[in-house]
Amino acid sequence: MTKKTTKTTAKKPRAVLVTTAHRGVFFGYATATDGETIKLAKARLCLYWSADVKGFMGLAANGPSAACRIGPPADIELRSIAAVAEVTPAAVTAWEAAPWRS
Repeated sequence: MTKKTTKTTAKKPRAVLVTTAHRGVFFGYATATDGETIKLAKARLCLYWSADVKGFMGLAANGPSAACRIGPPADIELRSIAAVAEVTPAAVTAWEAAPWRS
């Protein structure tokens, strides 16, 4: 009798920028991004972005600038997803370095 082994492939979390139907803009790490609900680890809310960022796509491409207001990180579950964008490595660095400013 042979023993079968099953290999479980866990997806690696990827950096994404998510918008919701309620106009929230969040950066974080997700393993699954399909459907109406997405779980984000180390999620950060963009409370305000300045004109120099060039909007949502600029936040995904370059990350927040010093003039943006970014919330502290938390693990969250988002609902009513409007869009999901890949985040560049340069933008990840900017998001992770952004200080919490109220």
